[in-house]
Parts: sequence; C-alpha cells; structure tokens
Amino acid sequence: MSVTTKKKHVERELYEDFSFPQEHQSIVRVLKSCGNNLHQVTTAGGEVFLASMPHKFRKHVWIKRGNYVVTEPIPEGNKVKAEIVRILMKDHIRHIRANNMWPAAFSELSEEEKDKLCIAPQDLRVSKDSLSDSDDDDLMENPNRPRVLHPDSETDSDSDSSEESDADSDCANIGDGDSEEKVK
Repeated sequence: MSVTTKKKHVERELYEDFSFPQEHQSIVRVLKSCGNNLHQVTTAGGEVFLASMPHKFRKHVWIKRGNYVVTEPIPEGNKVKAEIVRILMKDHIRHIRANNMWPAAFSELSEEEKDKLCIAPQDLRVSKDSLSDSDDDDLMENPNRPRVLHPDSETDSDSDSSEESDADSDCANIGDGDSEEKVK
C-alpha cells in the first residue's frame, strides 16, 4: 500500500469513525509530548502514564497538549501503559457527550478551562494612560541596533544657539574615545 493510500485510510478513520470506546478502552487527555511518539496522558481518575502513538498515525496526525484520545491498555508495559487507538476531534467529543458517555471529570475540567480562558468585558477596557509611550521604557534594548542619541525634540525654538551647538557637538563626539581632547 502506498503512503498516500495509507494516509487516505487513516484520515477516513479519523474523521468518519464515530464509534464509542469499548469497555477495555478509555478516554484520556494528553498532558504533554515526551518525544519518540510517547505522550504523557491522564485518565478521568487522575492517573498519569505514558501512551505510545502507533505507526499508522505518525507523520499523518499530530496531537498537542489538551487533546483527547482513546487508549487501549498494554498489559506488559511498565512505563508505557497504553497505546493510542483513536484521536478524538471536536465532532467526536460532541457525539460522545450527546450520548452521555463522556467522563464527568473531563466535563468539569473543560468548564474550568473555559472560565480561565474567558475574559470579562470590563477587563478589556483600556485607559488612555495605558496607551502612552511610557511603556516603551520598560522594553529591553535591542543589542543588534546601533545606539543613536537624538537631541531633545521638545526644546524651544527661542533657545540659545550655544545649547544647540553643544548638543550637536555631543552627538558628533559619540563613540570617540578622546572626545574631550577634540572639543578643547
């Protein structure tokens, strides 16, 4: 079977298979990717273990932290205790929830996450003071850009020409180690 044909079958199974998990299978949540196609997952009961990604999903489907998958236990596993059988998409989750087969612990967790992600409208208000340029002072200076000193742009046009010449001479002498000798 060619790679394209395999990918087609995997995608069809992924998007069109709305079957429920069997009795020995469980719905788990991905906590993090540990590398080498191993993912740390947690059950609805709070048990944390590693689950392996089967070869048919590798390089075809990517899962990230927070996704839900169906796993099947591996009896001889010490560290890796399960293998991923299916990856649940939003439509699968809706279908399982509609039939009341979704684990209650994940329902509560998802509600808490929604509350954390929701931002109240009053928190979105921005005052005019917060939009000022004073926030730029807190930013880290970019070391890859040359330093350029600008004379004060707020000086009065009636100021003495001596002040302007001092500012010009200061800018001209930047970077010269013996600037004092040249001025004198």
